[in-house]
Amino acid sequence: MPDEPDADRLVRLEERIAAAKGSVTKPDATLRGLGQGEAAWRMVIELSSGIAIGLALGLGLDTLFGTAPVMIVIFALLGFAAGVRTMLGTARALTKGKPDEPGDGRRD
Repeated sequence: MPDEPDADRLVRLEERIAAAKGSVTKPDATLRGLGQGEAAWRMVIELSSGIAIGLALGLGLDTLFGTAPVMIVIFALLGFAAGVRTMLGTARALTKGKPDEPGDGRRD
């Protein structure tokens, strides 16, 4: 057995490794890597968290100002609207198959 490796074999091996690395596609960190169930749960969480945050803000403001259920109703509706907007941004990104754009109502 020779002490030095065969240079031609090493070059061919490096070419094969480079070709294999080039053909592997990494899944995006965005929505393209998600399955349908994961995307659905993400959208449910976006909607429910918007409503929950709106309710919490409304309750806090009602307690602070003593305005019974007025702020809860207003902020629950605003939270619902924000959740729907975020959910629609996710659905839009899924249908286009593109990463989330900065102006689509979503935060990363």
